Amino acid sequence: MAVIHVLDKHTAELIAAGEVVERPASVVKELLENAIDAGAAQITVSIESGGVKLIEISDNGTGIEAAYIPTAFIRHATSKIQTEEDLNHIHTLGFRGEALASIASVARVEVLTRTEADECASVYRIEGGEAYPIEPGARSVGTTIRVKDLFYNTPARMKFLKKDSSEGTFVADTVAHVALSHPEVSFKFIREGKLQYVTPGDGQLRSAAYAVLGREFSRDLIELDNREGVYRVWGLITQPRSCLLYTSDAADEEDSVDLGGRRSIEKKKKNSKKKKKLRRNTEVHREGIISILQHHRQNT
Repeated sequence: MAVIHVLDKHTAELIAAGEVVERPASVVKELLENAIDAGAAQITVSIESGGVKLIEISDNGTGIEAAYIPTAFIRHATSKIQTEEDLNHIHTLGFRGEALASIASVARVEVLTRTEADECASVYRIEGGEAYPIEPGARSVGTTIRVKDLFYNTPARMKFLKKDSSEGTFVADTVAHVALSHPEVSFKFIREGKLQYVTPGDGQLRSAAYAVLGREFSRDLIELDNREGVYRVWGLITQPRSCLLYTSDAADEEDSVDLGGRRSIEKKKKNSKKKKKLRRNTEVHREGIISILQHHRQNT
């Protein structure tokens, strides 16, 4: 007869981490959402070796009080909600309180943070779920999180990662979508020591598109803004002739839509026949596929 065991804390955390942290891009997504929820107006993302060796995200948000830093790394510890009733009024990107605990269980994490009320910053390190005492540090108000050696203690997970350049592309894609979803925040993205772009953070979607997508692509985008009832749909769409720019396999894989600051992906199957692929792209763009879309509920 099979014996039922209660898993130890470390093993349970490794399993749970697999649900949140699939690759470096997953880590970047969770940390970016935390930074935005903290009220950051400026966010810097830097990665090395595709994010496997290092992910560093720095923001000028509210920071974390020293007394609460260890608590933030406990599973289901969150500042976003307190009671069951709060689940009906969620206005943040994250609220479950799983991300930091999951990331810390499969990487070496260092947090440097300071609030307005703190005299100095605090440094907190946790590696593979094992925490170290808090030490004094120096920085302005905000938080910097460094995630190093992702999956160092789970070599089996490393085998499922692609080469560093591919993982770096996944991270770049994630940063780009978050930056386009939040034009009110200035994003600086550094990949392998090279500055990729800086968005102005002026709240203008076209400005963010110009920085992230480039001048040639963004200058031909058409503005879309429509209200119906309590909903508003706004963004930028490509012109039908832009279909000629999207005939490669890579570009044909997916179309992207952002809903309320969250990314929603509709994947399309590849078609090996170029003629069918071009025709499908033409039909899709003729209908005005939304390249950058934000959809949010307005106050009635």
